[in-house]
Amino acid sequence: MARYTNHVAAERLRGRARRPARTLVALTAVTAGLVLGLGAPAPASSWHAGREGVPVVTRAGLDPALVAGRGAAVDFDEQEAENAATDGTVIGPDRTAYTLPSEASGRTAVRLKPGQYVEFTLPRAANALTVRYSIPDAPAGGGITAPLDVSVDGRHRTTMTLTSQYSWLYNQYPFSNDPQGDLLHPDWWITECGCVPAATTPAPTIDKPFRPSHFYDEQRLLLGKRYAAGDTVRLTAPKNTTAAWTVIDLLDTQLVGAPHVETQAANVIAFGADPTGRRDAGDAFDRAIAYAKKRHLKVYLPPGTYQVNRHIIVDDVTIAGAGSWYTIVKGHQVTLDTPAPDGSVHTGVGFYGKDAADGGSHDVHLSGFAVEGDVRERIDTDQVNAIGGALSDSTIDGLYLHHAKVGMWFDGPMTRLRVTRTQIADQIADGLNFHTGVTDSSVSDTFVRNTGDDGLAMWSEKTGDARNAFAHNTVQTPVLANGIALYGGTDNTVTGNLIADPIREGSAIQVGSRFGAQPFTGHLEISDNTTVRSGPFELNWKIGLGAIWFYALERDIDADIQVTGDHFLDNTYNAIMLVSDFPVKDKYAIRGVRFEDIRVDGTGTSVLSARSAGSASFENVDARNVGAVGINNCGSFNFPASGSEFTVNDLGGNDGGGTTGPWLASWELPNTITCDDRPPVAPPPAPAPW
Repeated sequence: MARYTNHVAAERLRGRARRPARTLVALTAVTAGLVLGLGAPAPASSWHAGREGVPVVTRAGLDPALVAGRGAAVDFDEQEAENAATDGTVIGPDRTAYTLPSEASGRTAVRLKPGQYVEFTLPRAANALTVRYSIPDAPAGGGITAPLDVSVDGRHRTTMTLTSQYSWLYNQYPFSNDPQGDLLHPDWWITECGCVPAATTPAPTIDKPFRPSHFYDEQRLLLGKRYAAGDTVRLTAPKNTTAAWTVIDLLDTQLVGAPHVETQAANVIAFGADPTGRRDAGDAFDRAIAYAKKRHLKVYLPPGTYQVNRHIIVDDVTIAGAGSWYTIVKGHQVTLDTPAPDGSVHTGVGFYGKDAADGGSHDVHLSGFAVEGDVRERIDTDQVNAIGGALSDSTIDGLYLHHAKVGMWFDGPMTRLRVTRTQIADQIADGLNFHTGVTDSSVSDTFVRNTGDDGLAMWSEKTGDARNAFAHNTVQTPVLANGIALYGGTDNTVTGNLIADPIREGSAIQVGSRFGAQPFTGHLEISDNTTVRSGPFELNWKIGLGAIWFYALERDIDADIQVTGDHFLDNTYNAIMLVSDFPVKDKYAIRGVRFEDIRVDGTGTSVLSARSAGSASFENVDARNVGAVGINNCGSFNFPASGSEFTVNDLGGNDGGGTTGPWLASWELPNTITCDDRPPVAPPPAPAPW
């Protein structure tokens, strides 16, 4: 049986606080070289087979009808490259970590050789687009740049300059930019050899690059005019490109309105800010903020690019941009002469509330601008987040946060923060984290893509988070960890979200007693969420996870937890998993979780994998296309004669199953041992209307 232990005892740092390392894992055979995981042509799915001139709009790679009412309400149309007209090669599908298809939306993309193209048809009028892409790294790391030609209906032509300077990470946590680097931690256990390399004779040979990941980036482009539905957007890798290949994952198109104007405001240009980005505007921002606070005015950031290379401290102020497509606050990462008191060795562009220890900030309102960071490596002591500090009684609306360490990292105690209509893309670590004593706060209609750690997280370290909500957000392709993660807390809610394509060391939704978190208390509601292509393979444990997984590592999980109305689609392994770490399997349990009105459409293995002591109840859980026995009940792996240490309570209305019969059969109740540590996987069909 699997001994699913944390082989890494080292601590990792998250934001300003230490957090133990996740289990560090890797594929046992990683293709050498930087051109990897390109795969073979994929079969077209029955419902969305693209053809020339027919736009295929998706949400998280799905027919939008399958996720109606769930996820963020966004103002762009997503089109997957594999559904468009192309003379390139479709790569994928592939759910194997460390490959280009596995990190693509829908696990499939299009590879272009020099001279090849992919062409999309606009489903609606548009004047702006976002391209998600990957190009190779430089042989020694650090990235390259390469052109991508963009033409609309063959008339409007421009060239985007793609870059891989913010992608391509390697090695063990906290990762490296060096593809030829030796192991960062040779004293850590690794799956590639099933050993501790430094303690193994003869020393194992480790392929290089070791564990490549974080392949994708995205770039936005204003087209300069409005184009009509039916017009075509062609992306071409020119014949003279410096990139041996260009992978296009998807295209987002939208109609951006005119710039927002604030006339009765402190205009930063009047205080010396340079909208061309040539001169540093940090001091001008400070002067405008000070003036606005005295006169009770807003601060206005007109259209332009403003260079800011440090934190802008905000308190009791409203800062409004012309819109995230027009107002860009962009900075370089700066190495500090001496480390800061909080441990930072760099600083960079960011808007920060005051520390909670200093009373925090209040009545801060940020809207309508982009923050473009310059973070290319993960140094967890660094405060190089786009938004940070403690912000109470505050709002954040309509921002675009790109290339920071974390999009938003909030260190409480703090209360009543509302984040809405914001996009977070291409972060080195988390998308957003409510860390330590964040209360009565919410994140809604926010779109998160390509984070290097949890997409959205509540982490109750030292002081519990309470009465917070993650509602109607979309989280796609977190390269590491979970789409939405909850570590302790009281009376929190996760509802109406869409989570797709987690890659490794996590899944779509996690409820975990780990990282020094306070216990779960009160009520936890997880309702009306949809996950897709989740429940991935855990490379260290060498077992499949669940799309939603409960993990008892440091204490029991026994709050009032209800999982209601959720849809778990196209699960690579399991839909639901409850697990305790092997060294504590007889110490901690997961009790009383209630699942109600659930739909499970497709599992590679089971509906429920129970690898913990405890219990759960099920009512009106309907499942189809189940690949293995419906309940894989291992309990705590002691296999007593009385049955598993995990009890399943059937409250009625549980229907459907797969080739092995009903997913919840009478013979499985209440605690029949049905333990198959690594059951065979039956890949499910694509999701379809229920």
